[in-house]
Amino acid sequence: MLFSGRAHPTLAEEVANLLEVEIVPTTAYDFANGEIYIRFDESVRGCDAFVIQSHNEPINDAIMEQLIMIDALKRASAKRITVILPFYGYARQDKKHLGREPISARLMADLFLTAGADRLMTVDLHTAQIQGFFDGPVDHLLAMPILTRHVKKKYGKRDLTVVSPDAGRIKVAESWANSLANAPLAFIHKTRDPRKPNESKANRVVGEVEGRTCILVDDLIDTGGTIVQAAEALMADGAEDVVIVATHAVFSGPAIDRLKNSTACEVIVTNTLPIGDEKRFDKLTVLSIAPLLAQATAAVFEDGSVTSLFKN
Repeated sequence: MLFSGRAHPTLAEEVANLLEVEIVPTTAYDFANGEIYIRFDESVRGCDAFVIQSHNEPINDAIMEQLIMIDALKRASAKRITVILPFYGYARQDKKHLGREPISARLMADLFLTAGADRLMTVDLHTAQIQGFFDGPVDHLLAMPILTRHVKKKYGKRDLTVVSPDAGRIKVAESWANSLANAPLAFIHKTRDPRKPNESKANRVVGEVEGRTCILVDDLIDTGGTIVQAAEALMADGAEDVVIVATHAVFSGPAIDRLKNSTACEVIVTNTLPIGDEKRFDKLTVLSIAPLLAQATAAVFEDGSVTSLFKN
């Protein structure tokens, strides 16, 4: 049985259509003081439950709604509860940069476990080790096959260089390079003040980018400052074109204006988060993550292999 919160119903409907199932009818509303009420309109006793909810703005409401749904399923005697998180909220807070800071990504995992989740399924975590925060199976799905398919089709005949926006994403960029016929690698050396969120400074480009089409890859775009600075640095170093690719389109604050006016020729993202008409612009390409979520859900339900989805 597939259940959806109110954060991203369009994606849930896409997944349901691909699985040829109906989303379980749910009564959900907010009380006057902001508290959330959830009740499922049919029996869930003994079912294999999949609860899909993206953690988009307002992020804390989306998380709390999903936790309440899990609790309702546990108390209604669901046999197994798999939580589908296309975007895992608080994933960037995965370690302490300064003293007296929380590790909120671990807290999130603890909350889902306490609520009654048996398994987590998520897409492109900010850092892969977050899988170890949850005391149970975690299916870490990769959007890279969907994104690389589009890049190969559109830019495959050009001289490509895969670029990481910082040294920390080099492993991901290496995987991209391997999938793009062993394209050369480059990265942006940048500095960031841990006391100033969403701010960084691109210092210099490390690698050969002159006369090449640069595929600038990251897991998410929030305010767009880091990725746009990186694109400008690449063009200043003689790149022919820059294509920005990210899985999660958070698009906070000035992100749309920055991306729209950036030197990049295309911005490619997936629909792990809802992207309204007000957040769309000419350079933007949105690819659907629903087929990946549907295949993984079917594999988990049938006790099949999720890893085999990424063999090729």
